[in-house]
Amino acid sequence: MNPRPTRRLAFVAAAIATLVAASASARDFRSADVHAKDFPTNMAVKYMGEQLSKATGGKDNIKIFGDSSLGSEKDTVEQVKIGAIDMVRVSTATFHGIVPESMIPSLPFLFRDMDHFRKAMYGAQGDRILAAFDKAGFVGLCLYESGARSIYAKKPVKTIADMKGLKVRVQQSDLMVSMIGALGASATPMPFAEVYTGLKTGLLDAAENNIPSYEEAKHFESASSRRRAT
Repeated sequence: MNPRPTRRLAFVAAAIATLVAASASARDFRSADVHAKDFPTNMAVKYMGEQLSKATGGKDNIKIFGDSSLGSEKDTVEQVKIGAIDMVRVSTATFHGIVPESMIPSLPFLFRDMDHFRKAMYGAQGDRILAAFDKAGFVGLCLYESGARSIYAKKPVKTIADMKGLKVRVQQSDLMVSMIGALGASATPMPFAEVYTGLKTGLLDAAENNIPSYEEAKHFESASSRRRAT
């Protein structure tokens, strides 16, 4: 079988009011992420801050709060909404219940290959998804890829039949819950920061994520069998 991968998109969003109000005075924009400061997504936001500083003569910059220090992705999206922080870097799954268009990149078997994925998401279709965030009170700053999602478990998962009955951590999204359920497993929505303990204690049998997240969070200590999900 030569399946088409489900791609994982990272998304950077900011509140509209924050961007308008901040243009008049110097400031450090506060950006949240669940990953460590040296994780690729945070390095990208750091680079964004460096470019912002250059463009404003050092007036503006971006301060990153990583390691889930401000809460889960869902928590930080709510904080952006009320103006407690300025920006957030999250998976698009976090917005599935807020902006329906954000579900499009998460649909399984949607893209033929990486070239198809990039042409769609970094072109007119991706721009339409970003524009859809305006009606929810956010500015969609950019989309960028962060790898294919894989299933990793405490036992080998080689076929769909191997998924039957497994307790699998998913992002807090009805779409992700439905997808895992369709594979015969039991989906357990859970913030990223809680997955390591869930695997260690047996609350979870498996999880699904990209390779950088799997390695960064040391999920391999409890779930050493990994296979591309779709």
